[in-house]
Amino acid sequence: KPLDAALLRCSLKILRNTSLLCLLQVFFKEANVKQIDVPTLTGAFGILPAHVPTLQVLRPGVVTVFNDDGSSTKYFVSSGSVTVNADSSVQLLAEEAVPLDSLDLAAAKANLEKAQSELGGISDEAARAGVLISIEANEAIVKALE
Repeated sequence: KPLDAALLRCSLKILRNTSLLCLLQVFFKEANVKQIDVPTLTGAFGILPAHVPTLQVLRPGVVTVFNDDGSSTKYFVSSGSVTVNADSSVQLLAEEAVPLDSLDLAAAKANLEKAQSELGGISDEAARAGVLISIEANEAIVKALE
């Protein structure tokens, strides 16, 4: 199943006014949550109330949102950005995002194998970049589901 574009926007009031959004779906909008763990190009980190303001680029991986009641929800994101503001609000904008439990491990492994087999025969730079993105995303899905 292909990923749907998504935007996640959340706030810590904990983290206040948190939102997770993507182009096709809003998962959270101005919700109060306890913590958010995000995968970024500089490494994964957790966001708690009073976190230092930052702007980071998301890498393919799992965003975990911890609610006030102790429950958590996991989303797979393909890429995007996360902004942590001085008022403890957080905005996650994902190119694509889906609940982690809606992904299929066998399909991700098959997609990964297909992309890896295609890589050697591609000489066009743009096509090669697309295949490399597919490999990176499917590797992250497999890792998240195993």
